[in-house]
Amino acid sequence: MEEFPVAKSSQRRRPDGVDDNTVEALGKLSEALETVERARGYLYDFHQLVGGADIKLDEAATMFENAGHPDIAAKIRTELIGLNVLDGRWTFQVVEEFDDGYWSTFRAVEKHARDNLVQGVRHVFEAEMKEDRRTEGRVGHEPEPPH
Repeated sequence: MEEFPVAKSSQRRRPDGVDDNTVEALGKLSEALETVERARGYLYDFHQLVGGADIKLDEAATMFENAGHPDIAAKIRTELIGLNVLDGRWTFQVVEEFDDGYWSTFRAVEKHARDNLVQGVRHVFEAEMKEDRRTEGRVGHEPEPPH
């Protein structure tokens, strides 16, 4: 296991007594949360794409009517427009259920771990890796932005 020096920035410093294994575990938990955040973004993309498609169905139905195909237009209007994407749910309900359940719980557990193990400090693992990899005194390698 590679050891990283304690970050010099007081904002991201590893609290006294916190071992490398704990910092690595918190780093992995943070990485998992970041992956879920990306998945959440895709869920919102899904929500907006399906909603946009539903609106386009109105246009398609009108176009079928104008082209002399009222039966196709009626089928679109009665069977597709307004159809639940999951049992009893439109996409906004899927997003809300995900946000209120899995996503909120994940964030709370990750925060609980940080609060209890490193006094709430975020990204300790990454801050220590940055400190190890940067060149002291080199422009663009500063430990923190200027305040």
